Amino acid sequence: MSTSTPTFVVESTRSGFVESLHVVSVAVVSAEGELVAAAGDPDRVTFWRSAAKPFQSLPLVQDGAADRYGFGSRELALACASHSSEPVHRALAMQMLRASGCDENQLACGPHPPLSQAVAEEALRAGVALTPRWNNCSGKHAGMLALARHHGWDPKGYASAGHPVQERIQDEIAKWTGLPRDALVTGVDGCLAVCFGLPLRAMATAWARFGISEDPGARRLREAMLAHPELVAGKGRACTDLMTAFQGEAVVKIGAEGVYCAALPRARLGVALKVEDGDARCAPPALLTVLRFVAEQQGIPLPMTGLEHHAEPRLFNTRGEAVGSLRVAGSLGFA
Repeated sequence: MSTSTPTFVVESTRSGFVESLHVVSVAVVSAEGELVAAAGDPDRVTFWRSAAKPFQSLPLVQDGAADRYGFGSRELALACASHSSEPVHRALAMQMLRASGCDENQLACGPHPPLSQAVAEEALRAGVALTPRWNNCSGKHAGMLALARHHGWDPKGYASAGHPVQERIQDEIAKWTGLPRDALVTGVDGCLAVCFGLPLRAMATAWARFGISEDPGARRLREAMLAHPELVAGKGRACTDLMTAFQGEAVVKIGAEGVYCAALPRARLGVALKVEDGDARCAPPALLTVLRFVAEQQGIPLPMTGLEHHAEPRLFNTRGEAVGSLRVAGSLGFA
C-alpha cells in the first residue's frame, strides 16, 4: 500500500451544485490483518459506536447466558441491533428482559425518538410516552443484563466502566481487534454503555475475522444477523436493506457519527469507514460504494439492485420535492 491514499468523499448537491463535501476515511483489511485497500486515513482513531455491537454481544453467547435464557437467533439479532423501535423490536426487547428475570426499569439506556421517521411520527401522533425499550440499543442492553444475571454479578451499573460486564466485553474487543486492552480508548456511548475508540484498520480486521470465524459465538451472531436483517435495523433502513439484498455475501452494521463496518466472508475481508464530519446520512452511500469497488476487484457477486436509494439518497425540500442528492466521488487505493 502506498503511503498516500486516494481521496474519497460524499458530495451533497443542491440544484446541480455541489454544496458541501464530506471526506471519508476507509480501511479494507484481510482476516490476517493485511491492509488491502484504503482511502483517507485508514489508521484514523475513532469511536466504534454501534458497529461494535456484534463484539459486545459475543460474551452473551460464549459464556452460556444466551442458552440459559433461551435466546434464539431473533434475540441475538436484536442484541446486535440499532433498531427502529418498531413494535416487533420493542416486544422482543421486553421478552429478553423477562427471560432473564429483569424489567425495563433496569435498562441503563434512556428513551429517544425512533430512528425510523415513520415510527417517530406515529408515536408523536399517538402521544406515546417513550420508555427505554424504545431505545435503539435496548436489545444490546437486555443482553448485557442477561450476562450479568448469568454470572451472578450485581446488575446495577452494568453499563458503566469497571463493571464485570464491561470488563468482559473489553477483553473480547481486544481479542478480535488484536489490540492490547490499554490501547483501546474508552468513552461513554449515547446509550450510556462503554464505547471503544480504535483505528479503522483494527475495526476492519475484527470484522474480517467475524465474517469467517468458526467460533460458535461469532457464527451464531453472524447467522442471526443474516437471518433477521429486519431486526438489526428496520423497514427501509440501510443495514436491513443491504443484508437482504446481498443474500449472505456481506454482514453490515452502522454506527453513530458516520461509522459503518462490514464483513465480506467470501473474500475474507473486513471494511471500516468513518465520515470525518460525522454526517450519518453519508455513511450508507459511502459503504455501498466501497463494497462495490471491493466486489469488483475481488470478483464477488454482490447484488446492488434495489439499493439505488441508499447509493445516492435524494435530498428534499419542505414540500417533499427532490432538490439534490448525496453522491460519492473518489476511489480506493488497492495494494
